[in-house]
Amino acid sequence: MAKWGEGDPRWIVEERADATNVNNWHWTERDATNWSSEKLKELLMGLWVEGEEGKCEITEVSKVEGEASINNRKGKLIFFYEWDLKADWRGTSKSGIQYKGNIEVPNLSDENDMDDLDISVSLCKDEPETALLSLMRSEGVKKIRTALASYVDFLKTEFTQGMILPTANGVTQQQTAQATTKSNVTKIGSCSAAPPPNTGVKIPTCKFSIKDTFLTSPEDLYRVFLNQDMVQAFTRSSAVVEAEKGGKFRLLDGNVNGEFQELVPEQKIVMKWRFNSWPCEHYAAVTLTFTDKGNETELKIECRAVPENEEERTRDGWQRYYCHAIKQTFGYGARLC
Repeated sequence: MAKWGEGDPRWIVEERADATNVNNWHWTERDATNWSSEKLKELLMGLWVEGEEGKCEITEVSKVEGEASINNRKGKLIFFYEWDLKADWRGTSKSGIQYKGNIEVPNLSDENDMDDLDISVSLCKDEPETALLSLMRSEGVKKIRTALASYVDFLKTEFTQGMILPTANGVTQQQTAQATTKSNVTKIGSCSAAPPPNTGVKIPTCKFSIKDTFLTSPEDLYRVFLNQDMVQAFTRSSAVVEAEKGGKFRLLDGNVNGEFQELVPEQKIVMKWRFNSWPCEHYAAVTLTFTDKGNETELKIECRAVPENEEERTRDGWQRYYCHAIKQTFGYGARLC
């Protein structure tokens, strides 16, 4: 028998006020099926590629069958997921001819590496051959694979919050693991009350710019970014937008946040903007410039202080969740510069 005060620390309940799953020793399980189904649809819907052949996008996720769960045993998280996915895509050639096709992913599973994932892209029956099929099988498959990898990263970070409880020193193994996990997800949001381990660490940053053209006036396009109802329309999710200097914004159900620093009607918007996976309180400086081109408006997006390893994801996020979504929602479609 152990002496008083020298017992197995796994059974010392006094170190937690609630005495719940002390030191994460007991087996716990969380069902992630419903959450995963919605997340997969969110990541795949509206995904698009464009090339010399034309443009293609996923218009519907028609099948999401499978299950997902997370188990915690002795402070270690064990992930299980297995999905059979089907989606529809539509392509438009440069000459304006439209084509329809299908996408199948039969083996999205924790047992398969993402690089080995089988992603099948085909045309619908009776559709004539088109170069857009090659575009989808090359660039389209790459984007689909990236989106599915984002789902796995979300599953291992966002959905696992709270599964590993704090131990006596208040630190969890999950906090340590998440601080070192490289995330490729597109999910963005605000900091938690307690700063993560990388707060205050100087990180290398970069800058880039995007130009896009919209078939509308500078006045209308400017309003899209500041009108809360319009923001909720093109993001297809809840949003809070305080359209004034110093006003805050939260998009995509709270997963994007920032602050407006300068507003020049119909001409310019300057904001602080961040992804959730960036170090806490690190923001990119984003400037939107609206230029009247007669029957259309040129939008220039300048992003500075973007973490160097986040450039591609940030650029894709602005093109997909802002430019493409705005065109698709309000009919402002035009060519990409």
